[in-house]
Amino acid sequence: MIEEILKDFKKSKDPSITKQPKDDWRIVILRYFNPVGSHPSGKIGEDPNGIPNNLMPYVSQVAVGRREKLTVFGNDYNTPDGTGVRDYIHVMDLAEGHTASLKYMEQNKGTGYSVFNLGTGKGNSVLEMIDAMKKASGRPLPYEFGPRREGDIAVCYASTEKAAKELGWTATRTLQDMCNDLWTWQSNNPNGFSK
Repeated sequence: MIEEILKDFKKSKDPSITKQPKDDWRIVILRYFNPVGSHPSGKIGEDPNGIPNNLMPYVSQVAVGRREKLTVFGNDYNTPDGTGVRDYIHVMDLAEGHTASLKYMEQNKGTGYSVFNLGTGKGNSVLEMIDAMKKASGRPLPYEFGPRREGDIAVCYASTEKAAKELGWTATRTLQDMCNDLWTWQSNNPNGFSK
C-alpha cells in the first residue's frame, strides 16, 4: 500500500500534469526478500521479542538452546527436498543495496520513482538453511515436520536483474556467510541484547 501511495504522490508532483515547477522528488522502493545474518562482528543482530516469526532467528535460537526444536511446515512441496524454497539475503548485502540506491538517487537517474528487488535471485530450502546453520554452529538442530501453513507457496525468489543493471548492485555473500555471521551474533548473545 505504501508503494501505491508513493506512486500517487509522485504523479501529483509531475510538472506536465500539475503545471508546477520542476519536480525534485526521487523515490526508490526497495523490496527485501528474506534478510538473514548479522554484522560480522557479532555486535549487531536480530533479537525478536517472544517467539520468532521468521525461520532463521528461530533456527539460531534452537542452535543456542533457547528453543527445543524447529517445526518445518511442509515437506511435500514440489521442490528438491520437499520443503519451501525462499530467497535469503545477508543483512550486510541489504545495507549495501541501500547505499547503492542512495547513490542512484543522488545521480538523479531514472524517472524519479523506481522499484528494486533486493535478493540473491536464487532460493534455498528450509532444510538447506538448517544444514548451513548446523555447519556454522557445530551443534545439532532438532526439527520435526508439520503440516503446510495455509497460504504458503513452494518457491519464491527475487528477480534481481534491474538492481544489477541500474543500481550496479548484486548480493555477494553466501548462504554460509549468512549463517556464520548469524551464529556469531547468537552465540555472543544467547539470550538477546537485554537478558
